[in-house]
Amino acid sequence: MSSLLEISPEKLARLIGTPQCPALIDVRIDEDFDADPRLVPGSIRRDYRELQLLTDDLCGQAVIVVCHRGKKLSYGVAAWLRNAGIPADVLEGGFEAWAEARHPAVPASALRKRDEQGRTVWVTRTRPKIDRIACPWLIPRFVDPNAVFLFVAPAEVEAVAERFGATLFDIDAPVRWSHRGEFCTFDVMIEEFGLATEPLLRLATTVRGADTARLDLEPQAPGLLAASLGPSRMYAVPRSLAAAASPALAGALFAASFVLGRS
Repeated sequence: MSSLLEISPEKLARLIGTPQCPALIDVRIDEDFDADPRLVPGSIRRDYRELQLLTDDLCGQAVIVVCHRGKKLSYGVAAWLRNAGIPADVLEGGFEAWAEARHPAVPASALRKRDEQGRTVWVTRTRPKIDRIACPWLIPRFVDPNAVFLFVAPAEVEAVAERFGATLFDIDAPVRWSHRGEFCTFDVMIEEFGLATEPLLRLATTVRGADTARLDLEPQAPGLLAASLGPSRMYAVPRSLAAAASPALAGALFAASFVLGRS
């Protein structure tokens, strides 16, 4: 049973991807991380020795600290954070217990280099519809909570990616993060980020059905398509779109898929 200062892997797995999930920081030393270079979804690696930077960056957030086995390292970091007024708990058993329970884990090799502020930067075309809405919903919740998304004119996408060190996604070119055969970009991300859980796979089928006009793949696909069309026509650059209606719908679909997956 978890102590008062711990959260079990099972409970954390239910929180990841939801608005209730705390900030997740992985403080494993390099030797332990190199032995299994994957991350709890949504977590960010941080150096446990940079406590002042940690407290500054995490101010106002609740935090879960992940180390190798959930012992002295994560307990010490969590205690320092609580001393700074930041609610902080420890992942029971650390990453080792998470992996043993076969919860999803994101391979570090799948992650693009971060910018000087520690963020991944992504770029795609303006006027996004299904796939280019679903991917910016997925990444901050399961891959990089600080991710930045740039939406630019189609003719400028590749040049912007080169100039600003951004990762291309869902464009009409043979890039890593785009359609593969019958699968759309969201499917590819689910697979390569190690996120192939039943709820996300079901959501991926819904996204694929709506994005590729195969509305019979999942009952929710026609609704997702209809809900995406209006905002896409209203907003060429989806600052408000990506933060509002369609991502909220994707979140609702994820929650529904999660419930159905456990029923």
